[in-house]
Amino acid sequence: MVRYDAGTALVVVDVQNDFADPAGALSVPGGAGVIRAVNDEIAAATDAGATVVYTQDWHPPTTPHFAIEGGPWPVHCVRDTWGADFHPDLVVVGPSVHKGTGGEDGYSGFTLRDPTDGSPGGTTGLDAMLRERGAERVVVVGLALDYCVKATALDAVECGFDATVVRAATAPVDVEPGDGDRAVSELTAAGVSVV
Repeated sequence: MVRYDAGTALVVVDVQNDFADPAGALSVPGGAGVIRAVNDEIAAATDAGATVVYTQDWHPPTTPHFAIEGGPWPVHCVRDTWGADFHPDLVVVGPSVHKGTGGEDGYSGFTLRDPTDGSPGGTTGLDAMLRERGAERVVVVGLALDYCVKATALDAVECGFDATVVRAATAPVDVEPGDGDRAVSELTAAGVSVV
């Protein structure tokens, strides 16, 4: 059980139609099934006076992140489309940080990386937003565990936050069987609590 307070920020990662809806372009198995658990975390955070912030993939129509340009993923979460919108069952009570807007990989809610070589390319502004709100701890939920949730939680630690991932409020893509379990191992090795 996660305890929220004014020094905690809940980061809700990419609960968007393309990931959470079975008809989405990059639907995460079980993605729709975690929305209730995500909403429970949002309610608990809100009741305790914690900050709640959302992230959204917000890609341009063409980017090296997409398979049509040599990247690993189908076209997904193109800005201002149904796929990029939050899933209608998600409770939205705070601001959203858009990622991947300039063609970057869009994995982490904190940092931007070149989609071809992984080199750093700046920040999304999430770190500053959380610090302005007095956050010292970050709880990460959403989609998908083995990509954007993992990258966001790892970057939270790099930014100096204590970080927790709520396992019941996320689901893996599992491109390769076991990717979700490997993500949990990587997170715990980096000092992220997985509860």
